[in-house]
Amino acid sequence: MENVLRPLTVIGGSVALTLAFVWAVDWLLRRAAARHRETPLWHLLRRCRLPLLLVLLTALLRGSYRQTEWKVIEDHETGIGRTLSLTMIGAGAWLVIRIAAAIVESSYAKYASGTRDTARVRRVRTQVTLIMRIVTAVVAVVAAAAMLLTFPDFRSIGTSMLASAGIIGIVAGVAAQSTLGNLFAGFQIAFGDMVRIGDTVVVDGEWGVVEEVTLTYLAVRTWDERRITMPVSYFTSKPFENWSRGGAQMTGTVFFHLDHTAPVAEMRDKLKEILADCSAWDGRDWSLAVTDTTPTTIQVRAVVTAKDADDIWTARCAVREQMLSWLSERHPYALPRIATAPAAVAPARSRARRDDRPPRPEELHSNNSDAYVEHVDDAEDELPRTGRG
Repeated sequence: MENVLRPLTVIGGSVALTLAFVWAVDWLLRRAAARHRETPLWHLLRRCRLPLLLVLLTALLRGSYRQTEWKVIEDHETGIGRTLSLTMIGAGAWLVIRIAAAIVESSYAKYASGTRDTARVRRVRTQVTLIMRIVTAVVAVVAAAAMLLTFPDFRSIGTSMLASAGIIGIVAGVAAQSTLGNLFAGFQIAFGDMVRIGDTVVVDGEWGVVEEVTLTYLAVRTWDERRITMPVSYFTSKPFENWSRGGAQMTGTVFFHLDHTAPVAEMRDKLKEILADCSAWDGRDWSLAVTDTTPTTIQVRAVVTAKDADDIWTARCAVREQMLSWLSERHPYALPRIATAPAAVAPARSRARRDDRPPRPEELHSNNSDAYVEHVDDAEDELPRTGRG
């Protein structure tokens, strides 16, 4: 009878004690989470119940399994003890990772809820993500090394390996040069604030948003839902565009190639009208100017502003579409055409413009530039919005 009761007492007692302790810890965490709702740490720590249960149970069984005095256990004592040790080490590493993740996520959530600067939030998110990956990698390596040391054969191998550690280190350094370069580049990206999760970037001519940052690679989601995976060393060795640095607001341009008779002044008024009805325009600035000319066309540049990259794209598309529609409907003569093709006749000017007057002599000779003074007929007229550049 004792041969049955003793194993049941040892195993059953270990299980009961473990369940009671884990239940008590979970009850305390629930009480703390209910009392401090502003802090998500206590709720996140409840995720550690399963690894905590495994650690406690394997630790109790590891210390008491010999007391069962079962013949089966005595015959396989070494294997059972090693299995319990390996399980305890693995569960311990799992528990440490869960606790670290709870602390990091709680700190990030508290920081994000109290900060309105989205750029700082993205920077902190990138840093905590990489910190968690580093912690996970370090804990996994330490746990694997601890598991290997439980085998006597590996202990003797480890002693001989230490003697040749210098040669092995050189060979490993040469073989893993690219991997180590990406690893250090990941640290540089995380704490150098070069690129963050959620940043809008242009790499190799592709426009997208940074979706994931790891210690070795970075994933960019393009506008058409493709994923570009690039080594992090690319962002430390080659130039790239980061549209989210220094604020998300942006300035965009729309170019029109038109005939020389295009009504630039009326286009300027139409651009102002289009932007007034465009929700993507942030109201900061706008302009329209002739920036270049060829023997057959002129280049007209419209400048608009928006609060971020998505809105600047929307505003540019709206200006381009509505301006071309207005030109084709109201001013078809302004569209570019082949010189030999028949064209619509431009409307007659209602009054002579100041640009139609003959040039003065001082305007034609560069050596008289010091004496040149521009004459403005209507001093009260508002100057056109031409923008910078």
